[in-house]
Amino acid sequence: MTLGLLTDVHVPLAVTRGLRRRGIDVLTAQDDGAATLPDGLLLDRAAELRRILFTQDEDFLIEVATRRKSHLPHATVVYGHQFEPIGVCVSDLEIILKSLLPDESMGCLLRIPL
Repeated sequence: MTLGLLTDVHVPLAVTRGLRRRGIDVLTAQDDGAATLPDGLLLDRAAELRRILFTQDEDFLIEVATRRKSHLPHATVVYGHQFEPIGVCVSDLEIILKSLLPDESMGCLLRIPL
């Protein structure tokens, strides 16, 4: 079973489209009505939906570090630099989403490229 993905508001639409063409369940923050949520609340939303959160916003790295230091749960976050090529993002996210087990939708921090 492939895990679902929630994308941060700044992730290019080309990444979403590429993943959907590969059969990945992608929900954008915009489609979820969460486009204006602060980072912490978007991370909470991903956990609530049991989805991996993909972002290209370095602020999420700080949010995850803060939660880990405080022993607070968080959705798994995949971070990719904003200048990472679209194809790399799509390929690496597909590998991650098809490889993780459902219980790994929480508590991890992964970076692409792999």
